[in-house]
Amino acid sequence: MKLQQFLTKHTNQITLITGILIVLGYLSKYLINFTLGYQVILAVASIIAVIPIAVRAWSALINKVFSIELLVSIAVIGAFIIGEFNESAIVTFLFLFGSYLESKTLQKTRNAIKGLTDMSPTTATLVTDDGTEEVDVDDVDEGDVVLVKTGSQVPVDGVVVEGNGYINEASITGESRQINKNLDDQVFSGTLVENGYLKIQATQVGDDTTFAKIIELVEEAQDTKSKAEKFIDRFAQYYTPAVLVLAALVFVFSRDFRLAITVLVLGCPGALVIGAPVSNVAGIGNGAKRGILIKGGEVVDTFAKVDTLVFDKTGTLTEGNTAVSSFKQYTGQSDQLLTLAATIEGVSDHPLGKAIIDYAGQKAQTTTVPTLDNTETVKGQGICANVNHQQVVIGNQKMLTAHHIDLTTAQAADLNTMQHAGKSTVIMAIDGVVQLIFGISDTVRPNVKASLAALKAQGIKRLVMLTGDNELTADAVARELNIDEVHANLLPEEKVDYVKQLKAAGNIVAFIGDGINDSPSIANADIGIAMGSGTDVAIDTSDVVLMQSSFPALVHAHGLAKKTVLNTRENIFIAIATVAFLLIGLIFGYIYMASGMFVHEASILVVIFNAMRLIKFQTKFDKAQPALVTQPKTTTA
Repeated sequence: MKLQQFLTKHTNQITLITGILIVLGYLSKYLINFTLGYQVILAVASIIAVIPIAVRAWSALINKVFSIELLVSIAVIGAFIIGEFNESAIVTFLFLFGSYLESKTLQKTRNAIKGLTDMSPTTATLVTDDGTEEVDVDDVDEGDVVLVKTGSQVPVDGVVVEGNGYINEASITGESRQINKNLDDQVFSGTLVENGYLKIQATQVGDDTTFAKIIELVEEAQDTKSKAEKFIDRFAQYYTPAVLVLAALVFVFSRDFRLAITVLVLGCPGALVIGAPVSNVAGIGNGAKRGILIKGGEVVDTFAKVDTLVFDKTGTLTEGNTAVSSFKQYTGQSDQLLTLAATIEGVSDHPLGKAIIDYAGQKAQTTTVPTLDNTETVKGQGICANVNHQQVVIGNQKMLTAHHIDLTTAQAADLNTMQHAGKSTVIMAIDGVVQLIFGISDTVRPNVKASLAALKAQGIKRLVMLTGDNELTADAVARELNIDEVHANLLPEEKVDYVKQLKAAGNIVAFIGDGINDSPSIANADIGIAMGSGTDVAIDTSDVVLMQSSFPALVHAHGLAKKTVLNTRENIFIAIATVAFLLIGLIFGYIYMASGMFVHEASILVVIFNAMRLIKFQTKFDKAQPALVTQPKTTTA
């Protein structure tokens, strides 16, 4: 074990020494005509170079793996037997030098991960009773308050409790722009305060922060193998013994030991083994730089095959920043009714309920807040509660129907008018009598329509919207965005049923939701995609997380998946074509051991450089958009 660690640590030096010895050997032969010195020097070079290769081959054999190193080691032994020290020296040097170049180029594909890791905060300024104290970030606990000044990183996930500042959230979203943070705003670990100062109460610390989870997810994803990689691993297990058998058969029938040894060398499937993993790493790294977390090679494979995209509406296709834009009152006093509605909606975190609370806060004068009894939330419908011995129901039409509450002709007309205008509606009734109707509007996310068109251009065949909102509102949004199919008034479990039906019909389905209310559908789809700034549910449940919550990012993620799969196939073709070319050239006498090994190592570099093109990959839609990452302007506090 110690020998292997030593050799691994000094492989580059061994490669350099081998190269120098080869040069000295050829100089001794052609400059001073010292043939014996030439043979001895190249033999020494071969022995030095083959040691780390043979040790790796032995280590693999112990684990019952027939590796490429085994083929090279046997080939060197054969070269020594026939006295071809020049061949063995060149073959081992090229193999080691190829490994060196491979490691260097592979490192470039991991720059996204290194960049993320380098951005990890290491210290925090803890606010104490006596002032402030610089501590290690691991010593901060939930509930502690930390101070972050201009130019410093936020060390925790938390909520602003004092101060004001502009934060660059590029480490979370991939988009470098300043976002103003004020009291009660949420902030994330790893983001940078460009201007101002903030006191932040920690809600998540250490490995539980969003930033730490992002790093962990991307690192795990790059180690998660695609179907192509798994196939190649199985293939290599049988391929190496097959090459050994082929070399043995060549010797038996030709009695040409040199030819058999050359078959061993040229049969090494180096480019095949490295081609798929490097494409996977480069593709996932590209996504990480843009705030797109793709959880592994298998997700990339499946995402590339998706033909049906299913969307939630509120908070996904729309901003989710809803506001009351229409209001109808039929009985009672407005202030009291609005306060009652806001109090009941306070038990829910639904966007429509938040809009009602905000509206009541603006319109209602201060009144006594009622006491709620026996509050019950009905998923996908609304809330019912007992207030002063009265039953209050607030929700959608399904909720009213379930409680046998009817609308008058005038109320039905008002409701119909709001819904035809594309507004979501919430109705409140007391003891079976409708009191209020709220018309609530939401805005479609920027670039959604163009993004959906781009997704269709990339091969998506069907766009489906599933929503708990009413049918008229859903249809209005669907018409605006050219969505193919829409289903409204759905409960969360009914959305799941639709996803299962689409899959049963043979579609490859991706569900895009906000990662919280839609987590069951996200989990049941072939690919679950969360739109949201790193909520725990989004990260844990989905296969792809779009940290920017933007549809251009969705277009890029889908295009990247398709390009990564194509790139993997290109690399596999290059690798197989190279082996075929070498063996055919060997049969016809155009390829020899040293030249064949040179072509073999060159093919490894070709597949690596081909995969590295993914690092800078952009879709046609990306190129048509404004620059994704812009440098923020410095402002003065």
